[in-house]
Amino acid sequence: MTTAAPPRAGRRRTPLRGTGGRTAAIFLAPFLTLFVVVMIAPIAYAIGISFFAEKRSGLGFGGAETVFVGLGNYADVMTDEGFLSGIGRLGLYCLMYIPVMLGAALLLALLLDAVVTVAKRLFQVLLFLPHAVPGVIAALIWAYLYTPGVSPIVGALASGGIQIDFLSVHVVLPSIVNIGVWEWTGYNVIILFTALQAVPRDILEAARVDGASELRAALSIKAPLVLPAFSVTLLFTVIGTLQMFTEPHIIAQSTTSVTSTWVPNMWAYDAAFNRHNLPQAAAASIVLALLAGLLSWLVTRVSSKEAR
Repeated sequence: MTTAAPPRAGRRRTPLRGTGGRTAAIFLAPFLTLFVVVMIAPIAYAIGISFFAEKRSGLGFGGAETVFVGLGNYADVMTDEGFLSGIGRLGLYCLMYIPVMLGAALLLALLLDAVVTVAKRLFQVLLFLPHAVPGVIAALIWAYLYTPGVSPIVGALASGGIQIDFLSVHVVLPSIVNIGVWEWTGYNVIILFTALQAVPRDILEAARVDGASELRAALSIKAPLVLPAFSVTLLFTVIGTLQMFTEPHIIAQSTTSVTSTWVPNMWAYDAAFNRHNLPQAAAASIVLALLAGLLSWLVTRVSSKEAR
């Protein structure tokens, strides 16, 4: 009697070499194409035209000629009084806006982490609602609230004997800071609150057993553990602040205290669309991009040292 031979085990198929790389390339191709078209190409174009300028011959009756000027546009931008004033004004804005907004975001996140579970959802929605409002709409709302004669806030303060013009030369900067704080505090609260949820609860329980109060636990345990998330919000805030344009541009329609070159981005916009000097506008944009890169590097460097 013969026994049947055991069935042969099926041959194991090995994946073809290079298949994974081709698949990844196929899926990444749409993103890379859009990234090159939307990001890389405009940046390269801006860098290219920043080295040229249009020169008119004679008394202006001849045609304009595009000539290579090297770093001439950058020199003009960096010596322009309006651009430098905008940089200084933006620096004052950062000194007021960043500490107030991030401090309020951290405080509200710590308070939100301490309330009962039912209230957390409600407060998260309420705090995030201002950020859900588009920046243009938010600026229009606050421009209405700042305008004397139509603002209920100005009217209520006047009825109480307090006369204040939110759009005056000396108050318009804090007024715009207030708009930024109103828009972005809730967004950063959500980021910091999410980081607080990752704090090990056993550490907090051990602190409470040792007699630590909620305030002590918040300052000594929670705040240091969310420092990496706080550093990320600081980095994004610095970059976003350098891009400020919408709020002062809208406020400028209601007051003469905000000029067309009030901040660097408005200076570049004015150069491109009012003075029709695209090379100078491109040079100003590149200068701002380099400044943003430098500040981002500094924030990252300081944050990494603090984390150690």
